[in-house]
Amino acid sequence: MKNQILFLLTVLLIAFSSCQKSKNVDKQSGIEYSNKIKEIIEEKNAEIEVWYSAGLIDSVATHFADQSIQLPPNQPPLIGIENFKEAWNQNFQIGEWEFDLNTQQVKADGNLATEFGTYTLSFSPNENSPIPAIKDKGSYVVLWEKINDDWKVVWDAPVSQMPIPNMMTDSISGE
Repeated sequence: MKNQILFLLTVLLIAFSSCQKSKNVDKQSGIEYSNKIKEIIEEKNAEIEVWYSAGLIDSVATHFADQSIQLPPNQPPLIGIENFKEAWNQNFQIGEWEFDLNTQQVKADGNLATEFGTYTLSFSPNENSPIPAIKDKGSYVVLWEKINDDWKVVWDAPVSQMPIPNMMTDSISGE
C-alpha cells in the first residue's frame, strides 16, 4: 500500500511538472509571434527589392525555397528555384525591374507564415526589350516556411490591379 501511494504521488508530481513546463515553452503562434515574423519578412523584402533592382537573381533566390512556386501574372507558374532564376535572368536581359513591397499583415504559426501585402512595379525596357515600359500595382500573398532555421518563400502569388491594355480596349469596344 505504501508503495502504491508513493507511486501515485510520483506520477502526479511528474504530471504536474509537465504541465508547468508546457506553460514556459515559447508560443509560436498568435499576434506577438506573427509580428515578430513580420519584422523578419520585412527585412528580407527590403533585401529582395535591392537585389531585383540590381539584377541579382542569385541573391533574390537565397530567400526562396528550392521547390518554390512563383505565379507571375499572365504567365505559367515558375516551379522550382532553377526555373525561377532562369526566367528572371531573361527578364533582366530586357530591362530594369524595380519593386516596392509593402507587408500589410502576417499570420504565423510554427514554421509557416502567410504574408499579405501590396506592391508597385516599374519596368524600364532597354533597346532589346519586346515589351514597353510597365507601371503595375497590386496585392500579393506569400507563403513562407522556416527551413533550416531560415524563413524562405514557398509560394509567391502577386495579383495585379491594373487591367491588361488590350482587354480594356476590347471590353470598351464590345468585342
